[in-house]
Amino acid sequence: MNFSLIRAVTLAAVAAGSAAAAQTPPAATPPSGGSAPAAGSTVAPIEPVPTATRAPSGIPADRAYRINPGDEIEIYVWGDERLQRTLRVLPDGSFAFPLVGTVKAEGRTTSDLETELGQRLASQYRNAPPQVTVSVKAPSGLQISVIGKVRGPGSFTPGRYVTLVEALALAGGPADFAAVDGIVIIRSKGGQSQVIRGDVGGILKGKPTSRDLAPGGIPLLQPGDTVVVP
Repeated sequence: MNFSLIRAVTLAAVAAGSAAAAQTPPAATPPSGGSAPAAGSTVAPIEPVPTATRAPSGIPADRAYRINPGDEIEIYVWGDERLQRTLRVLPDGSFAFPLVGTVKAEGRTTSDLETELGQRLASQYRNAPPQVTVSVKAPSGLQISVIGKVRGPGSFTPGRYVTLVEALALAGGPADFAAVDGIVIIRSKGGQSQVIRGDVGGILKGKPTSRDLAPGGIPLLQPGDTVVVP
């Protein structure tokens, strides 16, 4: 028997089988717990899961409380208890603070005052601004007045910003025969007075319009506003 011929045929068969195996694509491995896709089907690509968007936090800039004359504020300089003070803002809108002098506060936020006080105190702390905390202890300067045909006219200190409807509620509501369609707001700004129409008749009659229910539809009162109900 010709053993050389048999050996050559065997090696040729092994080489052919290896080449066929190399050309055959590997079978897809199904994911854990799943089954293999059917023959001829197309596996859809896996799309990335969208990342949740965090809702904006914090108070909007236009609603942040702004200091008024008569407000009682508390100031604390971290690391120096000698500079802890409780002060009342003067009628001119200012206050005095040790090592700083006079500070204008009216119309500014507590963050504004913290920044200014830290910068003006830096020279006392090797030019490194200290951490300053300013808080409103009593917003006594936030006053509004409601006059005219209401059940309880007067001046009020609500302690927060209120809308025209809330101000009317503080005054006991409109009196009989009040012209709720003709309410006006008198606001002093820059030394001048302006008249703002406060049409809330639909709301008070239980028939609010889409404009009334829209953001900003009900006027938001500012410190010092006077509401006149004819």
